[in-house]
Amino acid sequence: MQLSLDHLALPARIRPDRPMTDEELFEFCAENDFYRIEREPNGELSVMTPSGGFTSNKNVYLSRVLDEWAEKFGGMAFDSTGGFLLPDGSMRSPDAAWMPYEAIAGISDEQMAKFVPAAPYFIIELRSPSDSLAKLQAKMEAWIANGVQLGWLVDPFRKVVTIYRPGQKPEEQEGHTSVFGEGLLASFELPLARIWA
Repeated sequence: MQLSLDHLALPARIRPDRPMTDEELFEFCAENDFYRIEREPNGELSVMTPSGGFTSNKNVYLSRVLDEWAEKFGGMAFDSTGGFLLPDGSMRSPDAAWMPYEAIAGISDEQMAKFVPAAPYFIIELRSPSDSLAKLQAKMEAWIANGVQLGWLVDPFRKVVTIYRPGQKPEEQEGHTSVFGEGLLASFELPLARIWA
């Protein structure tokens, strides 16, 4: 499938002539790795520019803290370049994610080399200056609807972490110095001073 991103004003949504297969999407993302690309449930592609410096620095911090915790307590952490194929047909890339080893055990090495064909157990989304809060909130609800068990929307502009769980209303924590995991992530703590700075 030929699709060009040349001369496209970003962020943008593109509707291909037909929905891309998972393999075509993977190849398309590899060919356009400068961009952040996600697939909507209806097959549209969301194409975004890379993060700015401040957001990128906060993203690497989120991933590092989560990865260090995973090395100690188990499971696998993912950064913002990892894509997940979700039950609704979308492909999303959270800013940070984690899956327990049991959830990964049934996924082949060939599948893990491409987009992970499962929802993460836990995700973190970080609001950047260009992000609409309403769109991010809808995205968090979609994560939960697709099987994520715990999601954090981190908003450095309001100094709020909104916690999403299946079957519950989102819970806002404002101005805290840390946010703490629960369930399989009960021992996880994310200090927030660097995010709020």
